[in-house]
Amino acid sequence: MIQVTRLNGSVFVLNADLIETVEATPDTVVKLTTEHTFVVREGVEELVERVVAYRRRILAGTGPTTGA
Repeated sequence: MIQVTRLNGSVFVLNADLIETVEATPDTVVKLTTEHTFVVREGVEELVERVVAYRRRILAGTGPTTGA
């Protein structure tokens, strides 16, 4: 799970395993495999870094914590 911020400033946690695409249009749009779409403040590169960090924590056995 990764923490993201909507354009209105509200923060929520997103299941990183469900991310299908992330694109800058210029806002960052995250599309999930469930067909849900979110527009977030974080950039594409930052989201990729958060997903990679999340997966590293899982593989290291430190547990599924949210990344800020």
